[in-house]
Amino acid sequence: MANLVNLEAVRKSYGVRPLLDGLSIGIGAGERIGVVGLNGGGKTTLLEILAGVEPPDDGRVSWMRGLRLAVVTQRTELPADATVRQAVLEPHGFTAEHEWAADPRIRSIMQGLGIDALGLDEPVHIMSGGERRRIALAAALVRELDLLVLDEPTNHLDVEGVRWLAEHLVARRCAAVVVTHDRWFLNEVCTRTWEVTGGRVEQYEGGYEDWVYARAERARLAANAEEKRRNLARKELAWLRRGAKARTSKPRYRVEAAEALIANEPEPRESAELVAFARRRLGKTVLELEDVRYTLDDRPLLDGVTWRLGPGDRIGLVGVNGSGKTSLLRLLAGDTEPQAGRRVVGKTVRLAYLRQELEDLPAQLRVLQAVEDVASRVTLGKREFSASQLAERFGFPAARQWTPVGDLSGGERRRLQLVRLLMGEPNVLLLDEPTNDLDIDTLQQLEDLLDSWAGTLVVVSHDRYLVERVCDTVVALFGDGKITHLPGGIDDYLERRDREGGAGGGRTGGSERAAGPQGPQESPAGKPSAAEQRAAQKELARLERRLDTLHEKENRLHAKLAEAATEPDRLRELDEQLQDVLAEKDELEQRWLAAADTAD
Repeated sequence: MANLVNLEAVRKSYGVRPLLDGLSIGIGAGERIGVVGLNGGGKTTLLEILAGVEPPDDGRVSWMRGLRLAVVTQRTELPADATVRQAVLEPHGFTAEHEWAADPRIRSIMQGLGIDALGLDEPVHIMSGGERRRIALAAALVRELDLLVLDEPTNHLDVEGVRWLAEHLVARRCAAVVVTHDRWFLNEVCTRTWEVTGGRVEQYEGGYEDWVYARAERARLAANAEEKRRNLARKELAWLRRGAKARTSKPRYRVEAAEALIANEPEPRESAELVAFARRRLGKTVLELEDVRYTLDDRPLLDGVTWRLGPGDRIGLVGVNGSGKTSLLRLLAGDTEPQAGRRVVGKTVRLAYLRQELEDLPAQLRVLQAVEDVASRVTLGKREFSASQLAERFGFPAARQWTPVGDLSGGERRRLQLVRLLMGEPNVLLLDEPTNDLDIDTLQQLEDLLDSWAGTLVVVSHDRYLVERVCDTVVALFGDGKITHLPGGIDDYLERRDREGGAGGGRTGGSERAAGPQGPQESPAGKPSAAEQRAAQKELARLERRLDTLHEKENRLHAKLAEAATEPDRLRELDEQLQDVLAEKDELEQRWLAAADTAD
């Protein structure tokens, strides 16, 4: 079968820098391709040439006759004088409410992306940038398509929205080409991965994990591969093997090819050691909210909440868009004050807060000068870095470090903001969507540093890989005025949202799968389907990881009980904690048995 799109010897440059150099590549029907690479490496340019938005400087681009194509890039514009209804529904013949509401696929899209909640008769020009991106995405998805081209579609979606979009794309029969740094999304959606590097495109079968294995194998075989990239591959592979060993079944030859590379696999994060070190730096009191009440837009964000962050706590904060995650970080940072209650800060706390908004940077300085303006050297975990070394780890090679700050792109300014934050050597970090505008290599560098960082950490992010890797605890805002602890992490959060109704059936994609011909075929009575077995295998892996954590926690509590034999109050407190752990273990073991039956 002919490809939907073919690129033949395509070249594209901006100034003297070639982004694509003699590229020949094609997209087949039904393929779902993830595009990865460094910021500024040509990913968006490749998408725009594939979609016909930008012409190549040289070479040829051909499209299948009658190709139904939609593209949503970071430069996609909506008509300024249109309403949401006019931008999304009316161009495709949906003029009356009942016409689109009666179509399960369209209804799922409107609910899954939260478009109906924006108000269909609201003008587009009053929407935020993130809301306009969601409207543009919905306008593309409601069409019947052969090929969908998306640039960073997950940037303005919450965790539920990312899951819904992944399920929607898998359920559709059209081909898709997606640029994203969201590794969970890449792994769930993509059947192939393209890495844009040095003007070329390296092609790999499978999603993110398969690409990590293949890239690691390439690094092992290439005698002149950069040592830095080899170390990154080791760290990422080690985490995948430890934390996600049952997610997929790897071909044996790939596993064997990686064995030599991770023979000296780095140890898992030593949480107890890091907490002990953090306690020495921070003392007992870090950040506390005591009986706090805070109202956001006439609804209670916190209603009499007491929340204590201890030394070495590593917390991921999740919730739907608009649930108040950023407002809670601002409360913790002291940017805003509660209407009642108080915020307590430890005397030794050095707090750093990475906001979503780009802060004012010294435009007159060069990159290295802007970093050294904070400090010349920094110790992070057990490692010491010079300003130049840390800047290089975050994507500023030696030559780029002399670029004026005013000439940096948005993504580079975000990276510089993060470097300057870390150079302050904080012991409490508040990170609000730190993955925005970061490529995968930079994300790996950030995770590598945070993995061994001894301090208290609170992260707001829709990037599940980041939260699962660097955080030990996940809490959520459900709109009930409380901060809810989630023992099962993000999976627990999504399950609770499903039980509570979430944002409608479209959030899970269930109505679309049930209604369309793409949905999974029903299995014979009493026998789990292949999809149910795959889901059960994933659940088994997650439960096993959580049970291992609980087993370690139980052992630590037993040791503490022995030490506190002469302290009745302390014994009572530890015993309550132990009973909670044992109860949770019992519940998870029951769920493990049920999942094992389904998986078998």
